Amino acid sequence: MSQSLSSFADLIRSVEHSAVHLEMRDAYAISNEDEGFAAWKQGHRLDPGDRASWWRPWLDLVQEITGKGVVIRRARIVGEPPSEYIRYEHSFTFTNIAAGEDIRWLPRRQASELTLPGNDFWLFDSRVVQFNVFDGEGHWVHTDQTDEPAVARMCSTAFNAVWEQAIPHDKYAI
Repeated sequence: MSQSLSSFADLIRSVEHSAVHLEMRDAYAISNEDEGFAAWKQGHRLDPGDRASWWRPWLDLVQEITGKGVVIRRARIVGEPPSEYIRYEHSFTFTNIAAGEDIRWLPRRQASELTLPGNDFWLFDSRVVQFNVFDGEGHWVHTDQTDEPAVARMCSTAFNAVWEQAIPHDKYAI
């Protein structure tokens, strides 16, 4: 089960200034039967010039939100060498950037001295945190939200520490 795009869309549409997302897993549940993943494993790569073949609802939402002047930044902490999932994700990250996200990658060994929360999160306007909780296999379990100021400050500090060290997508080679 995953959070519906419509409920998340309502939340992110309420953002006025910024949304940041920290991802810290080397794999999220994806089935070998997933058509995109299976095609990627067979050598298929998305064509940056054929936007119609890869544009999807999430990218429409990102473009809508960034078109209002909201900054969306995503940082990914990854193991090296990267997992198969991270290589797959890296291969299509250009689509997120085309929609308006700014994305950076931080090798896990460079995050050792950072204080980080235990779960991936979104932070909206530096005040509302949404933690995405996954099981050991990478399946989404549930979402926790809080507007507790101390938690928002902690997540903001963690994200900014990662962001400052992280490598912009166009400079991070896999």
